[in-house]
Amino acid sequence: MPNDANQTAEPPRGGARTIKHRLLDEFRRFVLLFLYLWVIFGMFVLNERIILGQQGINYVAQGFALVNALVLAKVMLVAEDLNLGRWLDRRPLIYRIVHDALLITVLFVLFHVLEKVIIGTIHGATVAASVPLIGGGGIAGLLCVSTILFIALIPRFGFWAVSRALGPGQMRQLLFARGGRPSPG
Repeated sequence: MPNDANQTAEPPRGGARTIKHRLLDEFRRFVLLFLYLWVIFGMFVLNERIILGQQGINYVAQGFALVNALVLAKVMLVAEDLNLGRWLDRRPLIYRIVHDALLITVLFVLFHVLEKVIIGTIHGATVAASVPLIGGGGIAGLLCVSTILFIALIPRFGFWAVSRALGPGQMRQLLFARGGRPSPG
């Protein structure tokens, strides 16, 4: 698999990546995904509170958003490392972006359901009683939440795909260098 184009540090001289470098790179990728997902999930919680007309911050729900972001960031890293969309590498980037956002949306919904079922069965509930009502329940609620999550993931996968296409360090150069120009070659 090609290097993650969000990579900011160049591999050590000689082209060999040390274990330390790989661990630091993986940790950095994880932290960025975690923060992105925590913001998304935290916004879901705040949105729910606004819709329900509740006041104050629900710290328990925000805690679940934090834990879900940690777990699902790792799921996202594993899915990226599996490179399930590699068959789209010769197609326009938009195909890869949409594919990856859709794949991760489905994985997130499945992991959310699995998490609730495991927690429910640990507390003595049946599997059927443990299945969560996503978006208020029913197919409409599931589609609504899935669509919002899918759309929220598109910028992340768009950034990743463009960064990967530009090459290591080029997106960083575009965003943070004076004049915003990538380095030649």
